[in-house]
Amino acid sequence: MTTTEKWDIFEAVFEGPSEGNPYLEIAFDAVFSHKGREIRVPGFYDGDGTYRLRFMPETEGEWRYVTRSATPALDGHEGRLTCTPPSPGNHGPVRVRDKFHFAHADGTPFLSFGTTCYAWTHQPMDEQEKTLATLSKAGFNKIRMGVFPKDYPYNTNEPLHDIYETVDGRRDFDRPNFAAFRHFETRIGQLRDMGIEADVIMFHPYDRWGYCDMSEAQDYRYVAYIAARFGAYRNLWWALANEYDFMIDTKPMERWDRFFQILEEEDPYRHLKSIHNGHADANYDHRKPWVTHTCIQNWDVKRTQDWRDTWGKPVVNDEPEYEGDIIECWGNISAQELVHRYWVTMMRGGYIGHGETYGDPDDRIWWAKGGELRGEAWKRIKWMRELLEEDVTRGLEPLAPSVQWPWHRVSGAQDGDVRYIYLGEHQPSIWALGLPKEDGDYKLDLIDTWDMTVTPLDRVPAPANHPVRHGEVVQPRAPHAAFAVELPRRTGLAIRCRRIS
Repeated sequence: MTTTEKWDIFEAVFEGPSEGNPYLEIAFDAVFSHKGREIRVPGFYDGDGTYRLRFMPETEGEWRYVTRSATPALDGHEGRLTCTPPSPGNHGPVRVRDKFHFAHADGTPFLSFGTTCYAWTHQPMDEQEKTLATLSKAGFNKIRMGVFPKDYPYNTNEPLHDIYETVDGRRDFDRPNFAAFRHFETRIGQLRDMGIEADVIMFHPYDRWGYCDMSEAQDYRYVAYIAARFGAYRNLWWALANEYDFMIDTKPMERWDRFFQILEEEDPYRHLKSIHNGHADANYDHRKPWVTHTCIQNWDVKRTQDWRDTWGKPVVNDEPEYEGDIIECWGNISAQELVHRYWVTMMRGGYIGHGETYGDPDDRIWWAKGGELRGEAWKRIKWMRELLEEDVTRGLEPLAPSVQWPWHRVSGAQDGDVRYIYLGEHQPSIWALGLPKEDGDYKLDLIDTWDMTVTPLDRVPAPANHPVRHGEVVQPRAPHAAFAVELPRRTGLAIRCRRIS
């Protein structure tokens, strides 16, 4: 009997008709059953009379399946597999946990530290290998990447593959180029083996090949096809679009809603699903039930708590502007500023993405094509991830706003017995706000977010608060905290406070 570990891929291959256009004309699926549970799994055509069925078992034990199709050659095939325990490092797909955070299916926390390489899988093979080599050391655990190639400044070269075949001189959106899909899923699998989530972007507006102009029926068929083809990869996230509102004239809102619904119907594994805006005021209604998390682009990261309150879901600001030096303002912030925005966002209970856009004579820019990183932010982001993963087990919750906590200026968060206060652009010589109000056994550290150092801090008495005058009566006020810490006068610092008893 075939064995497949939990959250890995079982694949069955069948031979069937190749004449006509099976992509359009033939459908088949299977029902997988385990004890009293049944799961419908869609199959897909892979060219040359080959049909595939991929299943990701999420429960250990024996599974049975039977195929269903109006095509006799694909109907009634039966089989069995045994789902074995997952191997080390296989934690299963990422899900939403505790409303605003993420965890793998086995409960392992997932703090999202993503990057963007929109068209890396469409570059020459040697460049793609450089991207994988870079990712192996860069510390990112998620990458945004598009199924379709991209036509945009700094990214105008021809792609490695066309996504659809050309027939009689015209691209035929009813005839997939199966080699392109095989290549893309190979890269998803390689990312999985590196512990990196593939945030797969289905549509984007930057196009000279006609993909934006596919008909409604072609769009729906494409979404269902990639759901069947890619869905069994445990490291998959669905991103319906990069900047969906730039395509709203050709893909109206009801079509975007339907894309989500197709994924609900065709993806039995409930992978994370989001959609990404272009204009800052053009957010999709992330409260809709099929959206799992809020994916946005916005430079004003201090609004992270507002977005959490508005949408009631995890916030991933995948485009807070990029480290680089190109002429476009979204692509020329400093490494220091991007690191700052990382800390602000995560201390306000959200997640944030990296991108790098340094100009290059050959347009080898990470954000577009991958390759090699040239900046400095990624090193600090990797270090930040390692630092937070030492202590954070559920997800960082922002410190509650109060008259004694300047939440609109300074960012702070906690998870269990660890608390962080990020001072950012502020450089006080002494600090007490947000530190514990009761005395106790705490370990205090100074974090330098740029120099990547952690230095022990000693307590000092908390300064008295400024007195408050009520008419002619001056009332003293108690200190904000049980103690304070003295700090060097420089920016980019954070305080970590851990209870140790």
